[in-house]
Amino acid sequence: MTVLPQNLDYTDKDYDSIYTRLTLLTSSVFPDWSNDTVANFGNILKGLMSYVGDILSFYMDNQAAESRLTDARIRQNVLALAKMLGFDVPGASAATATVTLTLAAIPVNDVVISAGQLVRTKDVTNPVSFQILADVTIPGLSDPPQAMVDVENSTNYDEAFSSNTLADQSFLLAGVPYLDGSVIVTAANGAYTEVVNLLDSSAIDRDFYVTVDQNDRARVVFGDGVNGQIPAGTIVARYRVGGGAAGNVGANTITVIPGTFTDILGNSAQVTVNNPLKASGGSDRMSVAEIKEQAPAALRVSDRVVSLEDYVIEAEQVPGVARALMLTADQAPGVPENRGFLYVVPDGGGYPTQTLKDAVYNAVSVTKQHTITFRLSVEDPLYKVVNIDATVFRKYGSTPTTVGGSIRTSLTKYFALTNSDGTKNTRIGFGFSELTANGDPSLEIPLLGTIITDIILSSTGVLKIGELPHHFMLNGEHSDLQLALFEFPTLGTVTLTDGDTGLPM
Repeated sequence: MTVLPQNLDYTDKDYDSIYTRLTLLTSSVFPDWSNDTVANFGNILKGLMSYVGDILSFYMDNQAAESRLTDARIRQNVLALAKMLGFDVPGASAATATVTLTLAAIPVNDVVISAGQLVRTKDVTNPVSFQILADVTIPGLSDPPQAMVDVENSTNYDEAFSSNTLADQSFLLAGVPYLDGSVIVTAANGAYTEVVNLLDSSAIDRDFYVTVDQNDRARVVFGDGVNGQIPAGTIVARYRVGGGAAGNVGANTITVIPGTFTDILGNSAQVTVNNPLKASGGSDRMSVAEIKEQAPAALRVSDRVVSLEDYVIEAEQVPGVARALMLTADQAPGVPENRGFLYVVPDGGGYPTQTLKDAVYNAVSVTKQHTITFRLSVEDPLYKVVNIDATVFRKYGSTPTTVGGSIRTSLTKYFALTNSDGTKNTRIGFGFSELTANGDPSLEIPLLGTIITDIILSSTGVLKIGELPHHFMLNGEHSDLQLALFEFPTLGTVTLTDGDTGLPM
């Protein structure tokens, strides 16, 4: 009887491999089974066994892959693996903006606009709505008759549940996508407090915790009477949903405030709204690729922030933050001793709102504490706008529209804060991030003759860039650009000229 050596290659379990091995094993006992061109019971049996083995191997391989963070593809599994590393994956974050509310005339009495009042963009087909976060008062006789208030790209939800008085109750909230940390819970026996888990909760502590699934639905979980008090009667949950990068609308776009308004005595008042600055801080939920990038980084920070890297890691894990840079006197001579400046670039670019700054400060001062005597401030980024002028010669048969569009798309991709999969675009960064071979800040964007020209030359339909100095300029100069430590490059205007016709592209 044929005896084959033991096969320890557990990756070699596909249909063809299994069928070949079965043929070799049975050929000496059943010679007629070795002829695959003959329809007999043996060949049918070998095919069936090989098929079953192939299917089982396929599912075992995929289940093994889903057990490791680097290989997992199903979001539910990635969330569970990230949690094992101590990384709570944040959901979508809501964009915030500061709007100016203006009355058509100077009021005689105070005009109060309540929290929850909606404002939105003028777009008829797909408006982006925001809500006012706190009551705002335009005082009587004020000139100009206006006030400023923060708004958020979110919607309030209220749900009620009935307690069954049993241990370990949980309730799935209907609104999606849930905004982290927004739920407020009360029951007949009092208000409840959200905690990370119930391990430190006593039998009298009215605590709960929240889990968010792969569909961005939140589940509120209560205690068992030993760890956490069991809720009684009607349970009311008030929370917010919304968020996403779509909320990062431009300046002067939030111009609609629906409804009618009166002063405190009931006299009619006409109110207009506008946002002088771009909304920022809105981000979509983390992609699988982004979770795989962020989760291991979370292990590098203990319960305190100490190094510059600690501050950057914690800040960039705050929803709505795309990039961060921490500088102290050791890196920048102008920074006072025992003081740190944490520069934050929000998702979508622009400048962070005070709400986002407060969230970052809380992450590195309360959630993860720094040295008591250390003073920290969260700062706006200083952008270095890169304006590009290039004269481009086209390949035969290409059109100016195609060539110009390809170049602009490639440049936009290069200067983007994130890649298409949501991970950080490491091709650009703060001036301090551009290091030389010795590890010192280079303070230079190596664009001239290198990166930008390579991008242009590799674009569809480009033959070459003009050879004269004025055929390629950055910010009006035929030279490299310099970055300060805290400057961040961003794409400005792209002016392209057809080298053959002299016309714009």
